[in-house]
Amino acid sequence: MMVEPGQLRLLALIERHGSLTAAAHVLQLTPAAVTQQVAKAERGWQVPLVVRGPRGATLTAAGALLASYGRTVEDALESAEEELAALLGHLSRRLRIGTFQAAALHLLPPALTTLRHRYPDADVSVVDVVSGTGADEIAAGPLDVAIVASWGTPLAPSPHVRAHPLLVDPMVVVLPDDHPLAAARPADAEIRLEELRDESWVSILAGHAAREQFHDAARTAGFTPSVRFETESYDVAQALVGTGIAVALVSRLALSHAPGTTHRELARPRPHRQLYAVTKNDAGLTPLADLLIDLLRDVARDITATWDAPSGGARPAPEPQLGA
Repeated sequence: MMVEPGQLRLLALIERHGSLTAAAHVLQLTPAAVTQQVAKAERGWQVPLVVRGPRGATLTAAGALLASYGRTVEDALESAEEELAALLGHLSRRLRIGTFQAAALHLLPPALTTLRHRYPDADVSVVDVVSGTGADEIAAGPLDVAIVASWGTPLAPSPHVRAHPLLVDPMVVVLPDDHPLAAARPADAEIRLEELRDESWVSILAGHAAREQFHDAARTAGFTPSVRFETESYDVAQALVGTGIAVALVSRLALSHAPGTTHRELARPRPHRQLYAVTKNDAGLTPLADLLIDLLRDVARDITATWDAPSGGARPAPEPQLGA
């Protein structure tokens, strides 16, 4: 015999409230539907379970026995509802973020400041992630939002992951401030990559997508770069350029204006990277993730507006409006 927990619960409700009509009200069913369910249970158990009378309904001995188990079902259901509500309440305030260095320094802080003003009780955590692994960590479950980058080609996440475009981050050339090209050109002049064919380079480590993009761009410009120094950090690359021993391609967002350096825009076509916020497709349990993405887009618009401002008249990025 197949035991249906719903039948046990129904008998417990009839016992508690003393009528089929009252049990029907609790279950949000019609009395006729409850009557049909009782008849089905009696056929299944092959024994009378409910005695109907002018003053309501009582249970037979068999019905009372089954109702005792129905009370267990009722208690379990109430506990499940309470614990689920607590879990959803926690998830609605929780936000676990993964990001790489440049985004953590320049993109995330204004967005988090606004979020904390709107939701002071938000449970926010931030961890460093390698950009290339952020989407995988979203799919695996540890993170709610990851800020990642794709060099030159659109991000192609797994079917369980959704990518939200944030900004296009162009590469610029960072030069020692006494470099002949820096001295001979105004600050708003563009440099063609082939003009740097004879330079020593600081580059991102081999095997990284940024390194592959750099070599592809150099190949298109007609030369093979002489990479003298390798690093995983744009900050380190710029510090080395400041010593005067090399030049580097650095993302516009990651410019640190290290002492002894200057930068120039590259002539088109410019290498670039695309920044994304990545979430699960079913991100509804963490509503703060959607808010963070909107705030990140606001910050991204402010940042790119400063990049597009005329040389010498660049305005500082305005802070996002704080919510009530």
